[in-house]
Amino acid sequence: MLKTTVSLAPTAGASLSEDVLSHVLNAMRISGSLLLKERYTTPWGVSVPDTHVLNTLLNTRHPVRIAAFHLVEQGFIHIKPDDHEAVLVEAGEMVVCFSGKAHTLFQGSSSRIVPFQDLMSGTGNLFAPDNEITPCTSLLCGVFMLQDTLLNPLLATLPAVIKFSVTHLTEFPRLYGVVNLLVQEFQHHLAGNRYVIQRYLEILCAEAIRVHLENLPDHSTGWLSALKDPLIGRTIEAIHQQPGHHWSVKGLAEIVAMSPSRFAARFAETLGESPMAYVTRWRMYIASRMLENLKNPVEHIANTVGYESLAAFSRAFKRHAGLPPATWRAQHHRH
Repeated sequence: MLKTTVSLAPTAGASLSEDVLSHVLNAMRISGSLLLKERYTTPWGVSVPDTHVLNTLLNTRHPVRIAAFHLVEQGFIHIKPDDHEAVLVEAGEMVVCFSGKAHTLFQGSSSRIVPFQDLMSGTGNLFAPDNEITPCTSLLCGVFMLQDTLLNPLLATLPAVIKFSVTHLTEFPRLYGVVNLLVQEFQHHLAGNRYVIQRYLEILCAEAIRVHLENLPDHSTGWLSALKDPLIGRTIEAIHQQPGHHWSVKGLAEIVAMSPSRFAARFAETLGESPMAYVTRWRMYIASRMLENLKNPVEHIANTVGYESLAAFSRAFKRHAGLPPATWRAQHHRH
């Protein structure tokens, strides 16, 4: 079993002029860690705690959304989120729990479910096969650590559990390539191993989200679906590029040559909220990130996201984040 000390490594900065998904992925400052690679013989079960417990277990410096992932290299497992039906995951498939909720991995009717904390504490593998020829399931488990997720539009639109095939070159070739590189790096322990694994995990998380986006069914709704809409996607990109612009429904509709009423209806149908509600929510997300830097005066932040009145900005921020800007800053600023 591999145990690692967690290090949250921020990614390089990206300009607002990049595509919307790149901007949002960069804003989450994705990092990750491989936690264990084990072989289990049926029956067995492991309970994985939610993101809050994992933050404590992994000793993260700041609270983050922790999305556990499980790659089945051999055999099969069932994964049962606390509030969802069990999902079968077979050899060559990976499952990601972006919701950060607690879940149980199991195979067979095990009367004993071992807490994930026990595996991390080094108590040993209670379900290890007796010998090399005993049928078993081989798992590689880890986590993606996602920062600044409270107001980030991406996390709210992802399913609680996403499953992919990662071993078939023709189905998802990019995922296949990243997973192969990750497994090889884990097995060979070359110089710079820890750094390289973190970068592969960052790419793996982003690629999993991209594959999910590419395979969304037609006429689906939500933020990711809106990015695929050629008209709504352009207006979202404009909002992200200029969060402080004095946006209006009329101005956004003009970008895509639609009438304000038709545009507003299409935007709300696709995204589930009005254009101006989305503008405000994105402004508050930008503001929340800027508040982490103590060098940014609150007045400057308010102006950057389109507010001439500090009082109006403070009211809007508290309505979305649940805290006044000063309190948020005290709890979230980067040391």
